[in-house]
Amino acid sequence: MSLLGDGLDAAVHKAFTRPVPKSASAQMRYLVKQLKGTKAVAQMLRISQRTVERYVKEQIKKPRPDLAARLEGEVKKRWQPQIRAKARQKAATTGGIVIDTRARIGYTAPIGTTDEDRLRHLTVALPPRYAARLFDAQEAGATDQQLQQIAAEALKEVYFQDSGRRAGSLEEVSFADIEHLEFDL
Repeated sequence: MSLLGDGLDAAVHKAFTRPVPKSASAQMRYLVKQLKGTKAVAQMLRISQRTVERYVKEQIKKPRPDLAARLEGEVKKRWQPQIRAKARQKAATTGGIVIDTRARIGYTAPIGTTDEDRLRHLTVALPPRYAARLFDAQEAGATDQQLQQIAAEALKEVYFQDSGRRAGSLEEVSFADIEHLEFDL
């Protein structure tokens, strides 16, 4: 997956009111209930239907690492969809989103002035419209590069231009070499 996409998912997961099932059998039972059958779960996880049934009956308890990762990912995708939707809606309409990042950030301005890219640690509250753009792009299947571009535009407006109060002629902000990235709703 992508760094920004995973960060957005992690921010939404903080809004969950109940923990995601931990054991493989509980995760498998949840998926069977959600997809209404063992056959659909087996096809999604690329395992046999009989293996799914054995996890549900707790005859198998410890999945191999690759299956455990797929299983956990599929459960997290489907866990508490209404809570997830409310958290995204709140961030996109009223609350906004906070980005905490350590990355190589710089800008280019007219008349040859530039601030060379340098490692910066920023914690910036982004307005709701950028939260909406990030979530919409993620849902549409945007690449990490496209999400980075949206985040760079947000940093340009909020951090460098201070919402239009300074640096009005700023042309481009670069946002690359991300060492740390975390979102908070």
